[in-house]
Amino acid sequence: MESTITFAPLLPLPLLAALALLSAGLVAFAVWRGLTGWWLRGLAALVLLAALADPRWREEDRAYLPDIAFVVTDATASQGIDVRPDQMGALMPELSARLQALAARAEAGLEIREISVTDAAGADAAQGSRLLSALAEAAAEVSEDRIAGAILVTDGQVHDPEALAAFPAPVHVILTGRADEWDRRLVMETAPAFAIVGEQVELRLRIETLGRAPADLPERVPLEVSVNGAEPLRFDILADTSQTLPLELDRGGMNVLQITVPTAQGELTERNNQAVLSINGIRDRLRVLLVSGEPYAGERTWRNLLKSDAAVDLVHFTILRPPEKQDGVPVFELSLIAFPTRELFMDKVDEFDLIIFDRYRRRGVLPSLYIENIARYVREGGAVLIASGPAFAGAESLYRTPLRDVLPAAPTARVLEEGFVPRVSAIGERHPVTNGLTDFAPRPTAEDGTPGWGRWFRLIDMEAMSGDTVMEGPEGRPLLVLDRPGEGRIAMLASDHAWLWSRGYEGGGPQQELLRRLAHWLMQEPELEEEVLRAEPDGAEVTVTRRTLGDTAAPVTVTGPSGETFALNLSEVAPGTWQARFAATENGIYRLSDGTIEAVTAVGPAAPKEFENPVSDRAVLAPLADTTGGGILRFDEVGTPDLRRVAENRTAEGRGWLGLVRRDAYDVQDIRLTALAPGWLMLFLAGALVLAAWRIEGR
Repeated sequence: MESTITFAPLLPLPLLAALALLSAGLVAFAVWRGLTGWWLRGLAALVLLAALADPRWREEDRAYLPDIAFVVTDATASQGIDVRPDQMGALMPELSARLQALAARAEAGLEIREISVTDAAGADAAQGSRLLSALAEAAAEVSEDRIAGAILVTDGQVHDPEALAAFPAPVHVILTGRADEWDRRLVMETAPAFAIVGEQVELRLRIETLGRAPADLPERVPLEVSVNGAEPLRFDILADTSQTLPLELDRGGMNVLQITVPTAQGELTERNNQAVLSINGIRDRLRVLLVSGEPYAGERTWRNLLKSDAAVDLVHFTILRPPEKQDGVPVFELSLIAFPTRELFMDKVDEFDLIIFDRYRRRGVLPSLYIENIARYVREGGAVLIASGPAFAGAESLYRTPLRDVLPAAPTARVLEEGFVPRVSAIGERHPVTNGLTDFAPRPTAEDGTPGWGRWFRLIDMEAMSGDTVMEGPEGRPLLVLDRPGEGRIAMLASDHAWLWSRGYEGGGPQQELLRRLAHWLMQEPELEEEVLRAEPDGAEVTVTRRTLGDTAAPVTVTGPSGETFALNLSEVAPGTWQARFAATENGIYRLSDGTIEAVTAVGPAAPKEFENPVSDRAVLAPLADTTGGGILRFDEVGTPDLRRVAENRTAEGRGWLGLVRRDAYDVQDIRLTALAPGWLMLFLAGALVLAAWRIEGR
């Protein structure tokens, strides 16, 4: 029970004050006039003013409430590096025991509320450690006059300092980690989203040194850049300085770049030593050389198809008059300018992205040396498409040139002149060039599996020797064969009747889609690769896709950012396409491998905010601790600190100890008020004093 005197004025305070001034003035006037009863008049005025103030004796029955102390534990990923897990294992049980002992000794009680802050998922993952937001939310649920203080157990890397500018009690910090920690991180400053294939692209980055680095740390740092999983490019750059790296993309589509800085001895973590970028490679102009052996109906189809694409630079070489034709017209009159045959087929052949031989026959127009140069072009990474005509089966066949060394099929000297509907082979159902091609048929597929396309009427019989036969003619004969000789690619179409589809004969067929896919496959576009392993994050889940020409897909081994590995079994979702999903439990770079192909992907940022600066530091939390009167102690220096209760406005931290404020908050259970100046009594006293003053002055 607590007792005190309170007032409940019957008049407003300004009016009461005015009456007090008036009474004082009247008493002063009485003194000036020499009235002997002035002091009695003053007492009477004081009694009346006291009655108007209405003093009361207030008695409260109070129930004291326990103070509340918050313990906020940083359980994010950065607390799992170096010695911090061991420190947390030693600190938390001892700290909890000391808090419980302090609560048991507290006269008014002490309530401990524990808060654990873990890594956020999804879009919130980029926000990092939000300890102060968690403390602010917890403190908002209780009255400020009950908060005894807060203890933050963290490495000091808090990413929401603006969430708690002030606190009604001391905020203490127990720092994990070591005082001599250091680390290096890779910072990407600029990276383009798009780049022209074959042209130089620049990445701007910096390798930043954090913490107390050793004095003998080398100034130059090795760095590796791997494009699409290829052999990495190696650079030697200066640390703590912005550097520009020149790179060149060699293929269109999405290119995945993995940038890695080797981990130095003594670094805290390698999680911030790498980055994964995706740059979309765009071909500025697609340079195509179309070599037509003779004019025919399909030649115009090829030309119209290639000229309809504004991104294609087409050079069309057509043999209008074969050497054996003697019509008396001089050669210099056949064209306005001499055609640069040697320049095209010897000097400039490597500048073409694709060379198409359309119904070409060996007539001596292109010497064997030129054809041999094209074979070399293919082996070194070039692309050739051969659309065969009847001549391919005879003595004038391209197969009887040096080009035969890179051809995947050989002619049998037979030409089938009969109607047939092209079919996609079993392996073609799995190949990205022909997979799903039947969806473009103008008519439904027949009951025997024949696509609803128009017929062709000529097939040059060939025997496939290598590569993949993705389309077939009558009796399963090869129609479209794809192969990879050396570093390049080659496609052979064993018919010159593809133009019937573009004319809409019997409904036509997907000639434009087929040739588009062929061209992209020949130019090594990533989306049309046969053997591909991809991982695509979608929030907290990752979809793994394996495309293969095989009948099965091997399990994929997934290595998480922390080094933990697990196996993932894939299921076939479409011919040649296998998929599986897994939940990404942590942000960072995931590496995948099925034993033959590797892939990387980043869930959230490649180096999560937790690892942007993993060095244990007091700088971020020092302003809050200073403002609230809290202290910052390092566990590796003082161990588990002692805990004390302190009075308000007293020092709450010292060498090896932290204090929690005694707030003495309470709830009022009952209130009793007793009037100290009843009106009748005050009126009687005032009247008696005035009467006494009159009697004295009357004598």
